[in-house]
Amino acid sequence: MLKERTFLQKVGLFLKGLAMGAANKVPGVSGGTVSFVLGFYEELIYSFRKINYKAFKLLLSGEFRAFFKHTNAQFLTLIMVGSMFSYFSISLILDYFIENYELYVWSWFFGMIIGSIYYIGKDFGEWSKTNITSLIIGISLGLGISFLTPATENDNLWFVFICGIIGVSGMTLPGLSGSFILILLGNYVLLLVDSVNELLSVITNLVFGNFEVLSDPIKIRYLKIIAVFTAGSAFGLVSISHVLGYVLKRWNKIVNAVIIGFITGSLGIVWPWKKTIYAAKNNSYLLDKKGDKIIENYERFIPETLNSETCIAILFIFVGIGLILAIDYYDRKREK
Repeated sequence: MLKERTFLQKVGLFLKGLAMGAANKVPGVSGGTVSFVLGFYEELIYSFRKINYKAFKLLLSGEFRAFFKHTNAQFLTLIMVGSMFSYFSISLILDYFIENYELYVWSWFFGMIIGSIYYIGKDFGEWSKTNITSLIIGISLGLGISFLTPATENDNLWFVFICGIIGVSGMTLPGLSGSFILILLGNYVLLLVDSVNELLSVITNLVFGNFEVLSDPIKIRYLKIIAVFTAGSAFGLVSISHVLGYVLKRWNKIVNAVIIGFITGSLGIVWPWKKTIYAAKNNSYLLDKKGDKIIENYERFIPETLNSETCIAILFIFVGIGLILAIDYYDRKREK
């Protein structure tokens, strides 16, 4: 699995990290699906699995070169740096288009996921009764999550830790959106808006020499919350990857059938025609510190008329499908 890469391959991994990071930020879109379609999912799981007792032993003993090789750190670094950089670049552009052309963006995502189902399933092989049952289970789970009602906010640190484990699952489980799961758990605003804003505020103040922020009980509370959330996310990445690596090795067909089903079920989350429901407080919209409305959930509907807007949205669905088919065509041509 471990291999030397050319400069262009390294750039390619960084760009794939950008795509995965942008997907992870959007409620309803799974970064794991991106990694699956772009062909680095299994290596991602494999690399996270290598963060184990042996890795910490090598690190603590100062054998950094061996640690770097053992954990496939070059691959992980390129993917994770790309994902983090995406938050300040690609995902900001995506935010703009979602805000101004929401229907068309969701239509594009919807089409890409339909194309992804074909892309992942075309080489599956024989569909036995067991695999079909696994597919149905995956679809049912995906649809079930799509229509759950969000819980209320909970800032207990043990629950925040669990949110970190579950929220990061979007990177490791194709079809499962970590951001959407946090909305369902009631902590999307607390963990991905308020705490992040407070962290940036604290860092800014410390850079300019204002250390009094460290005595502010409100900021300390948010720092504790984001620290516990980060710890939960790190634990989740490693632990879920170990479980997935184990089951992928032993029940590859069944797991892949569940994943295909789960991605299919997740189409309910990215259904283009939906009304956004915003979190409300005191009979008004709940805003983040930039003044943006906070999304709580979505109310889906079927368009009643075939107007120009609906036609363009349908066109974008086919554009999304076409993009995945183009990737498939390029891969097949390159293999020849």
